[in-house]
Amino acid sequence: MSGEAFTVSSARHVTEKAPRMLLHICCAPCSPYVVERLRRDYNVTLYFYNPNIHPESEYVLRLREAARWANQIGLPMIEGEYDPESWFQTTKGLAMEPERGARCSVCFDIRLSSSAEKAAQLGFDIYGTALTVSPYKQAAVINRIGLMAAERQNIIFIEADWKKKDGYKITTRMARELGFYRQNYCGCLYSRRSKIRPERPGGHERV
Repeated sequence: MSGEAFTVSSARHVTEKAPRMLLHICCAPCSPYVVERLRRDYNVTLYFYNPNIHPESEYVLRLREAARWANQIGLPMIEGEYDPESWFQTTKGLAMEPERGARCSVCFDIRLSSSAEKAAQLGFDIYGTALTVSPYKQAAVINRIGLMAAERQNIIFIEADWKKKDGYKITTRMARELGFYRQNYCGCLYSRRSKIRPERPGGHERV
């Protein structure tokens, strides 16, 4: 229901027999609404894999915030390898692409392919991503890439558009209540330069 309120708790919502899900997350602020919804039906483990984030100091800041929150709510979190050099090599030639263009699709594929592979390696039943909660990301593109990655690894991908039914508004409110650090650009060097949202004083904000 639109406007539905959620409170992230540390209690398990499902039994140990529930399907195990590896959930890719990009940052703490985008995650609480998605996690609260999924914990009703799955045993969720978070997967922080974002080699696109630049510079490294920003990566560390987002990683620590996500890890702090995961510990707070009692969820395990796996950190994928931070390999920005490989990310830059794979996206070479796409520097001038606009946001939501070809570069973003390649970036989604990098992250979701790793998520699907990690889920298969560790014996998860299902994998998914919180990326579609953002109003700046196209759910159809992300879901298509997620499904292709799942097929390659013979695993199930949960299709979703988490921004629907006020999902973005709800997760933003939850993030504010939790006192999360919130970045002012998507993550990569190119999004930092173009900044969809105007920069806040000091370059950062907390929601």
